[in-house]
Amino acid sequence: MEEQQLTSIFYADDDVDDLDFFKEALLEIDKPVCLFEEGDKLLKSLHNPPPRASVIFLDLNMPVKSGFDVLREIKASANIENVPVVIFTTSSNPADIELCKKMGANLYIRKPASVGALRKAINYVLSIDWENFNPTDKEFLYLG
Repeated sequence: MEEQQLTSIFYADDDVDDLDFFKEALLEIDKPVCLFEEGDKLLKSLHNPPPRASVIFLDLNMPVKSGFDVLREIKASANIENVPVVIFTTSSNPADIELCKKMGANLYIRKPASVGALRKAINYVLSIDWENFNPTDKEFLYLG
């Protein structure tokens, strides 16, 4: 019998307040979370489980290594390329949305302003059957 690895939600964002807000939203959702203030730390953890990521929330606007850089590295790495990546950012720039889709992100969410809206977005992400989820351009951008 194969031992089941602990899986967690991974989230990288350089903004500590956004990390705290995300953690608060997860209080009512029974799912472990790993928070990272830098993209490099997220990548290191992804390559050294446990825990194993079941889904990755990724901010785009981070210093040193941007979310675009981290996404590129995830999708180029054979052992983690299939982990769903949800872009979680303040950017509503159509060029950012299109680039993330082309780079292999699975979903794009603008950061909600309330804990309730954030909890709804997280629940939506956790309800997705990622193996069969192939979003259209309209479905790629989560509108809540």
